Amino acid sequence: MAADERPQITLITPPTFDPETFSDRLARVLDGTEIACLRLSLATRDEDTLMRAADAAREAAHARDVAVVIDNHLILAERLGLDGVHLTDGARNVRKARKDLGADAIVGAYCKASRHEGMTAGEAGADYAAFGPIGETSLGDGSRADFDLFEWWSEVIEVPIIAEGALTADLVAKFGPVTDFFAVGEEIWSAEDPLAALRSLLKPLG
Repeated sequence: MAADERPQITLITPPTFDPETFSDRLARVLDGTEIACLRLSLATRDEDTLMRAADAAREAAHARDVAVVIDNHLILAERLGLDGVHLTDGARNVRKARKDLGADAIVGAYCKASRHEGMTAGEAGADYAAFGPIGETSLGDGSRADFDLFEWWSEVIEVPIIAEGALTADLVAKFGPVTDFFAVGEEIWSAEDPLAALRSLLKPLG
């Protein structure tokens, strides 16, 4: 696959992590492979925990010119000097996020497997639409974003598209030609060497 056709990578943080030890693991992945964006996807609602984690991740990412977005927290995105937000509820808050954060911020929307939701998000000003899961998972309602959605989108819609959820090397090979980004997180962080796990996952891209 030619370099200019190769999908870019969004790296998703684990839902919980120790900022001090995670910074080193994150830096190693960022240094070892090209990452377009880091998505802070934390399970906690505790503001202090969120801010410490976001600070650590932002420092590591921005030192390497990697953009950082955070799930849903518009106020924290602005306060912590992040590059934007990833909205997990589809198109609903895209317009508000764009208005609050301005034209230069990254605003993305996770649209599950809904083509309509993705188109609505794009029309509302989203910089990308993420769809998933594309792989087998017992999480969520069991629905998957199928290959046809990505194939259709890549031919018809200009808004960039992200494939995520239960990725495998086989799925990366299959979806590579029809997606702009892969979002990778849980697939690598449980491994002893996350960078090796990421490289193995992305090997089909060449």
